[in-house]
Amino acid sequence: MAGSSISLEYRTIGDREVSRAFERLVRAGKNTQTLSADIGEYLLSSHEQRFIDQESPEGEPWEPLSETYKKRKRKNRDKVLIRDADLKDALSYNAQSESLEFGTNRIYGATHQFGDDGRNIPARPFIGISGDDETEILLLADDYLFSALEG
Repeated sequence: MAGSSISLEYRTIGDREVSRAFERLVRAGKNTQTLSADIGEYLLSSHEQRFIDQESPEGEPWEPLSETYKKRKRKNRDKVLIRDADLKDALSYNAQSESLEFGTNRIYGATHQFGDDGRNIPARPFIGISGDDETEILLLADDYLFSALEG
């Protein structure tokens, strides 16, 4: 093979324990629904914290509410993206064996995530993966694989 490469061969020469460990890893890799659910639960918690901290996944504070809207708002006047907590409470995930979907089914969620120039609503991103989220997701994946190795 030209260039730079690494080639690994896994053979069983009487070491059943190593062979079984690899079999468990392969099985764990084929159905990661448990891992997906663990990540989904973590993301719910992480995103709930964003509503508390009033910031984007990158740690940027959300645009403040306009004074006009603050005057009309009946509840939680000083909070952005929170009136009755419907948007936060509508966050959910769908964990599958090979994927994870995370988000909200609220149409106005997209308005707040991306903004709406026509209605003068600034983008206030609330869905996303932060650097801390990436680290935690990798730790969850490590735990999942180590558990598979241990059997």
